[in-house]
Amino acid sequence: PLGVSVALLKSKLSAKDRREVLTGVAEGNVDIIVGTHALFQPNVVYKRLALVVVDEQHRFGVEQRLSLMKKSSDRNSVPHQLIMTATPIPRTLAMTAYGDLDASVIDELPKGRGNIETIIVPEEKRAQVMEKIIKECARGRQSYWVCPLIEESEELNFQAAESTYVLLQETLQQLNIGLVHGKLSSAKKIKAMENFKNGNTDVLVATTVIEVGVDVANSSVMVIENAERLGLTQLHQLRGRIGRGKHKSLCILIYKKPLSSIAKERLAAIRATNDGFVIAEKDLQLRGPG
Repeated sequence: PLGVSVALLKSKLSAKDRREVLTGVAEGNVDIIVGTHALFQPNVVYKRLALVVVDEQHRFGVEQRLSLMKKSSDRNSVPHQLIMTATPIPRTLAMTAYGDLDASVIDELPKGRGNIETIIVPEEKRAQVMEKIIKECARGRQSYWVCPLIEESEELNFQAAESTYVLLQETLQQLNIGLVHGKLSSAKKIKAMENFKNGNTDVLVATTVIEVGVDVANSSVMVIENAERLGLTQLHQLRGRIGRGKHKSLCILIYKKPLSSIAKERLAAIRATNDGFVIAEKDLQLRGPG
């Protein structure tokens, strides 16, 4: 409807489709190219790159963004850049304060969003967390259970997604438990997410792969294992997967003792507010702008 040519570039394209997209971009026949990290690859050449829009900016490294800015075959022009994030990392927040950036702020939640309560519990109270899950599922709601690892590790004493999946299947036999993580095939990941979105799965055990791009309005509980090991930005992003419908939602942060003073500050900050800007400022204060 806009009268422009749009192409999609991602890693899963066939060789033929990929060649067609790359040729169209290099020759200037494509006006807008939408893509993943594939846009940074050396063989992607842009004829007249004028604007770079980076969504979920905190997911991309500095070198990646700089490499994209240098990709235009027209060496006499530098593309404009628009970066977007709901949870600016400390470096981004510092850039808005000290760098050459014009900032636009959207400080309102979308209409119809419910409240999110955040509580912090030690790992020995995991059984009580399961009871809350059962109650919410009895109301027809769904839940996420996020773990920092896929498999058990001898080096890291973290809760793993695969073992948690088995535990919940054994303990919550009345519920349908799903599993999604980065090592699954694309088909299995898509199937797991579709089952959850369609309401066929009550509890989805996952790694942090669900941090962005997941929108299931019926989900009302987010459980995060080893919350003391995650940064404020990541905790806020994960929490944002719930509270997307009209129902009151609950984020449960499970921690392993002992807690460092920094970890205590992080957990206290995430519990105290749902405001992403306040959280970003606290993250900058704790971590610095590096």
